Amino acid sequence: MEVLKSINPYDPKRILNYPQVSDMNLAVLLGRARTAWYQYRETGFQAREEWMNRVAAILRERSREFAELITTEMGKPVKESEAEVRKCAWVCEFFAAHAEEFLRDRVVATEAEESRVVFEPLGPVLAIMPWNFPFWQVFRCAAPALMAGNTLLLKHASNVQGCAGAIERIFDDTGFGEGVFQNLAMSSDRVEGVIAHEYVRAVALTGSEDAGRAVAAAAGHNLKKCVLELGGNNAFVILNDANQELALNIALPARLQNGGQSCIAAKRFILESWIAEDFIPALEKRIGHLVMGDPMDEKTDIGPLSSVKQAQEVERQVKESVEQGARLVRGGHRDRAFYEPALVTGVKPGMPLFDEEVFGPVFPMVEADSPEHALELSNRSAFGLGMQLFTQSESAMKMFLEKAEEGAVFVNAMVRSDPRLPFGGVKNSGFGRELSVEGIREFVNIKTVWID
Repeated sequence: MEVLKSINPYDPKRILNYPQVSDMNLAVLLGRARTAWYQYRETGFQAREEWMNRVAAILRERSREFAELITTEMGKPVKESEAEVRKCAWVCEFFAAHAEEFLRDRVVATEAEESRVVFEPLGPVLAIMPWNFPFWQVFRCAAPALMAGNTLLLKHASNVQGCAGAIERIFDDTGFGEGVFQNLAMSSDRVEGVIAHEYVRAVALTGSEDAGRAVAAAAGHNLKKCVLELGGNNAFVILNDANQELALNIALPARLQNGGQSCIAAKRFILESWIAEDFIPALEKRIGHLVMGDPMDEKTDIGPLSSVKQAQEVERQVKESVEQGARLVRGGHRDRAFYEPALVTGVKPGMPLFDEEVFGPVFPMVEADSPEHALELSNRSAFGLGMQLFTQSESAMKMFLEKAEEGAVFVNAMVRSDPRLPFGGVKNSGFGRELSVEGIREFVNIKTVWID
């Protein structure tokens, strides 16, 4: 059985190998998750709240340590990694504070003497998580699932097994008990067998469209509940009446968070024609001030992408779009896993930079003739995770809010995930929701109780 490799994208000579869990030990871990659930589901919200707040405290106290681990394994600037760890503490504190409220019995008036809806944990949940936010994606799923009384099995991406092990140790050290949170160090080809296992009650996946189809098929075949948060091709729409300075200030972080390797990053910049004349040169100037380099340096804005393979894929998408008529205005040079931020104009439907999800620092510029045309271009995507709209027009806001085919619409602000709000998409971006009250209720049995 091949080992799992973690290769530092900044210094590819630094390689760590992690042995996969054997089939025999995997069976033990699955059994332990079920046994632990029978005990853990009896714990009250007060105990879970205490343990989850301990997790948050550890995350805050050791944020720099965990940030350096994240950066070492997947390359993002360490200042972004530290912000990711702090956000994980926030989601733990949020669900520690609100889980009991979100899952409180709901009394329903009927002709029965008593009727109510109760929310009970399902059992062991398999969380299949990606490398791009190796802490946040896990805690976004784990905090509500554990506060609801489930146990959790983590199948993390092969290249961030150091992060996976660190997260498992955090939960081990904070009172949750043996078997409540377990890391399954294994390759993706073994996932289907785990989904099929009788002890696994539900599946959560954050990942690619292809991974989503495979997991949904396996979950459906085995009649398991699943939640899928897949890719995104988010539009960043700027209408002629927009506050251009505000749009410029948000454009860089919206596109470059995580080096552009984010499902909710702005990926298509759709501009009404006349504002494009001023916005594009101003954006080009700001891109020119970005600092590429060592991701451990606090001054670095752009580190390497997660791998040479990932940088080569971004390079292909830009090259093919240019061959089809787009214009590379600046950037676009690749050096190993580094990809220089690229500004590309003349992007149209049919080009990779319009049709495909681009997981890297590329700014595709798309021109629209009107607000209605901008909406049509925004919706012309297989994905529907989120979009941002910049305008001062109430009628344009109303049109986009009613007709944008997205899981989220942010007006004059950057798309982001927030524990207080549900997060998820439509179309090929998946189904189900994470975070907020909707997220914690995804992995519970919503039981009707009728007493005469």
